[in-house]
Amino acid sequence: MQLVLQNLSKTYANGVRALDNVSLTIPTGMYGLLGQNGAGKSTLMRTLATLQDADSGTAFLGDLDVLNQKEAVRRTLGYLPQEFGVYPRISATELLDHFALLKGVVNGRERTQLVEALLHRVNLFEHRKKAVSSYSGGMKQRFGIAQALIGDPQLIIVDEPTAGLDPGERNRFYNLLSEIGENVIVILSTHIVQDVMELCNNMAIIHQGRVLYGGTPSAAVASLSGKVWGKSITKAELPTYQQTHTIISSKLVGGKPQIHVLSEADPGDGFEAVVPDLEDVFFSEIQTGVARR
Repeated sequence: MQLVLQNLSKTYANGVRALDNVSLTIPTGMYGLLGQNGAGKSTLMRTLATLQDADSGTAFLGDLDVLNQKEAVRRTLGYLPQEFGVYPRISATELLDHFALLKGVVNGRERTQLVEALLHRVNLFEHRKKAVSSYSGGMKQRFGIAQALIGDPQLIIVDEPTAGLDPGERNRFYNLLSEIGENVIVILSTHIVQDVMELCNNMAIIHQGRVLYGGTPSAAVASLSGKVWGKSITKAELPTYQQTHTIISSKLVGGKPQIHVLSEADPGDGFEAVVPDLEDVFFSEIQTGVARR
């Protein structure tokens, strides 16, 4: 099963071009969609989740036309949006039962068995009688995955799932997503580079509605081998280096800016070669992508 997108475009009424000819082939497994806030990730996710229309282009999940066979797509789709609202004072069991009924599981015994199995799978069974609104952030996200799994979906869309989670909750969520992604397409939309590094065998980088990179994280990192250089500078020196070098990232280390620059050759001036990582790829693609526009 593959999800194939061709030239998807979307422009809002205010003139913002949220998607600009997006073309991607997304295979079974964990697929990372990496981009800054406002890059177009949520617009793409909502379009694939059949919640809004694209202006042009195509999207096929196997033989299903995502843009024109919405009811059929919804039967094979699981979706965890960025803002997952829950009813107050309703327990996890009751809410999952309600979602299962909406998904078409009309037999009461089957629904009960399904709800219990899902709560076990996301490790919430012992908390099944508690109101979902009382759950921690990580527990709510795991509940969100449980509702997304109703109906054995072939495509699961997860939008910014780990924002606000503590390290322990994030790790538990990582493990759950990895298990799910063994057999279905899971699109992980995020601005957190670590999420993609930890989970995804394939990825894309999107910026200002355009796909800047599509492929494996390892190939992306390898493409920068020998091209990233680092140096510790003073804050006062930063504007000068911004004018004379292609700075792809700057962060404080010990109170002083540590800059990474992109250069085909040794820039000298005290720079040292840096082993690139996916964060370097992310910022370099955005930097060069902006320069190409």
